[in-house]
Amino acid sequence: MAEHEFTVWAPRPDRVRLDVDGALHPMTRTHDGWWHAVADVAADARYGFVVGDGPKVLPDPRSPRQPEGVHERSQLWHPSPEAWTDDGWQGRSIEGAVIYELHVGTFTAEGTFDSAIEKLEHLLDLGVDFVELMPVNAFGGTHGWGYDGVLWYAVHEPYGGPDALIRLIDACHARGLGVLIDAVFNHLGPSGNYLPEFGPYLSTGSNPWGESINIADADADPVRRYILDCALRWMRDFHADGLRLDAVHALVDTTAIHILEELSAETDALAAEVGRPLSLIAESDMNDPRLITPRDQGGLGMTAQWDDDIHHAIHSAVSGERQGYYGDFGTLETLAQTLQHGYFHAGTYSSFRHRRHGRPLDTATIPATRLLAYTLTHDQVGNRAIGDRPSQNLTTGQLAVKAALALGSPYTAMLFMGEEWASSSPFQFFSSHPEPELARATAEGRKKEFAEHGWDADEIPDPQDPATFERSKLNWDEVGDGEHARLLSFYRSLIALRRSESDFGDPWLDHLKITYDEDRRWIVMHRGNFTIACNLGDLPVDVPVTGEVVLAWEEPETGGDRTRLAGHSVAIVRRPG
Repeated sequence: MAEHEFTVWAPRPDRVRLDVDGALHPMTRTHDGWWHAVADVAADARYGFVVGDGPKVLPDPRSPRQPEGVHERSQLWHPSPEAWTDDGWQGRSIEGAVIYELHVGTFTAEGTFDSAIEKLEHLLDLGVDFVELMPVNAFGGTHGWGYDGVLWYAVHEPYGGPDALIRLIDACHARGLGVLIDAVFNHLGPSGNYLPEFGPYLSTGSNPWGESINIADADADPVRRYILDCALRWMRDFHADGLRLDAVHALVDTTAIHILEELSAETDALAAEVGRPLSLIAESDMNDPRLITPRDQGGLGMTAQWDDDIHHAIHSAVSGERQGYYGDFGTLETLAQTLQHGYFHAGTYSSFRHRRHGRPLDTATIPATRLLAYTLTHDQVGNRAIGDRPSQNLTTGQLAVKAALALGSPYTAMLFMGEEWASSSPFQFFSSHPEPELARATAEGRKKEFAEHGWDADEIPDPQDPATFERSKLNWDEVGDGEHARLLSFYRSLIALRRSESDFGDPWLDHLKITYDEDRRWIVMHRGNFTIACNLGDLPVDVPVTGEVVLAWEEPETGGDRTRLAGHSVAIVRRPG
């Protein structure tokens, strides 16, 4: 037993009591809405707060652990210094790296942090630099995507809890892999959100996922501190090398100092304290360069940003899909323009949004490595009606072309788990809400949403059906088979080339040269002395490229001043001189 001070910000109720293992203790309120109590407790005591005269013991908004789920008492937990062996880890920036996004619950059959450790050698052999974990904060139910978290400080227990997360990150660092954690600060999930009983955590506004977080209304300062402290906790207490910040366009901040700018400054201060780089990657659909412009130049100071325009341009050009937000994409002209300038919509009309969108990127001052290029993400698969991957609709050659365009570009690159071997597993939207009414509403809402876009409602997987979750797990048995193994070998070689040849490390888009033939469906991207020649059509085509073939999907015919590419193929050529 030891004396421990418990604190909670709860300006709304007129009384708060501390419950420790069933024993109630009075709490004292200070002028700023914080309540305090000191009690002798065990190091792993279960505790919570009784707000007002309510009968329920509520979990701590800053709970360090939720061993029995988000509706039950919190548990004291402190990271043990002895758990870490990564004193020699010096970290690195994500700029120019290759990032591997994964969902812990479906990355392995077991779906835990410990089982993920067993697959790290695969990632090392692949050549990636960072692992990006989809949200691991506590959320309702046993499995889900994690974007409906309600206790942001706690680690989801079915994955193994906080100690297992430490083991995974420590194991990654021991192998030279950085770790990024996906953090969601723009909304709270529908199951287990007790924060409004404590204080004004929510604003009067809303976004597509629910009520917005109060970061600019009255009494917003403690809520902002709640977000900032949580973000820093992942990097300080869990040694994460940075965060991916979900949908920052939904963080409506009308204050003079945007919360992202504030987070950027505090992250830089923490990086100086721990002596290693810490990165912030923003997911944003705004195409606003200010996100990735340094603070001293008037920007928000994010290290990098997801770039969906690059995804849309590559995917629609290769696949031919033109529905929804792919409507403005699909041509090689669009693909070339997007690769050359970073954003396609840069103050131009977006037919999907029915308005002008974006702002031009200053390619002379902002390097391409501040934008992430990818051929798919959890969103670009899981938000499809049936969660189908490109590998379920395209030829392996088309997948190789997509990989070459993303990994051969000047941008920081990201893969989604399993794409490197054309995984046949879908990644569907799944949830496990324990409340029957919420489970029913989630399933019915999903079917209604896609039925309105012409899908047969019976084809839409039920998110609450455990089979939907099980179908989404990677099948590691197929990694070494046939075309799966062949594509994996291509990815490995492509990443190795990207890493070993300095021409592929040039981050300036002004140095990138692209030519294409819309009718004959070929596009060529020049990177220094290297040329990446892609045939997006299904028939052979002659491309005005010559030199030594260093990597190819289907060996091309070379001769004279031309290279003949087979349909759906790519060749990387080292030009003479």
